[in-house]
Amino acid sequence: MSSTQSLVALIKAELKTQGLSYAELALALDLSESSVKRMLAPGGEMPLSRVDEICRVLKLEFAELAARLGQQAPALRELTLEQEGAVVASPVLLLVAICCLSHWAIEDVLSRYRIAESDAVAALTQLDRLGVIELRPHNRYKLKVAKTLRWRPQGPVMQFFRERVMADFFAGGFDGEGELLTLVHGEFGAGHARELAERLQRAADDFARQHLLDQKLPSAEKRPYSVVIGLRSWIFEAFRDLERPGLGLTRSPNGRSR
Repeated sequence: MSSTQSLVALIKAELKTQGLSYAELALALDLSESSVKRMLAPGGEMPLSRVDEICRVLKLEFAELAARLGQQAPALRELTLEQEGAVVASPVLLLVAICCLSHWAIEDVLSRYRIAESDAVAALTQLDRLGVIELRPHNRYKLKVAKTLRWRPQGPVMQFFRERVMADFFAGGFDGEGELLTLVHGEFGAGHARELAERLQRAADDFARQHLLDQKLPSAEKRPYSVVIGLRSWIFEAFRDLERPGLGLTRSPNGRSR
């Protein structure tokens, strides 16, 4: 996340902490609510003078806000094998971990799922020991990993996904509101493949940012969505068997094309 995005995230977090809405901030700044929303949206522009005005409304010194920004540790984008293994070892721990990645409060978890409060708290405590969250008083927490956490391609979580989740996910019709399933095949250079992978990562980042922005919506107005993004140098097995010897992609023993 860029420094500007981090600053905006800090401002939005402070607004939430103080219970100030965008409408109230807009009134204090003598702006329209839509202008404030654009200013705090991803890619929005915020001049330094406006940051000073917001600090005044929040009763914060700009130096204090800058210090907080400097103290922020970069969020982890990948867990160790040991961390991943521990997360998938228990269904309750995995459930609570996924809920934490979605910024659910423990009350939301307990109202949605049939698990005991003591088990949910124990899961939060274990996630704190694993370094996934920083557990705070009253079972609140701060994520220490990125929303776009990258699971290890051959790690325990992706193995769990292949064995237990993938068939269930792709069994859906993908014909509901806002749903999409598409498969595109093509050939291009490795350099362009890297560029495409970077653009797809930005799409995942946009998904995560939109999730955060919509946290303010009432539960009744939100629906759970999952997105799977994959890019691989690959030919369908049935087609590989029809290739003429020496003309197709060479493959390593584990079936990967190279």
